[in-house]
Amino acid sequence: MHLLFLCSQNKRRSLTAEKLFNGYESHDARSAGTENNSRVKVTPGLLGWADIIFCMEKKHIRRIKERYSDIIADKTVICLNIPDDYNYMDDDLCELLNAIIPEYL
Repeated sequence: MHLLFLCSQNKRRSLTAEKLFNGYESHDARSAGTENNSRVKVTPGLLGWADIIFCMEKKHIRRIKERYSDIIADKTVICLNIPDDYNYMDDDLCELLNAIIPEYL
């Protein structure tokens, strides 16, 4: 299964999730950001590749719906409601992701 994690700039939350879940139970994970200055910016190709799209906040869902509604129409899109309060690979963030993500896989 292909997992795509999205946050604003792809520097902390989504990048952490990619690191944790790439290879988890044979899943492929990637990550991207929804803002123009993202480390890796979300593209139609990434959205098309994904089986499940995990967004850290509702604003990330809103942004991809505004730009790519046709691509994500039949996709599973999940809002994790994880605020931008964590650093990359923060222990609390890792614990939170490990508690939430497996229930969707």
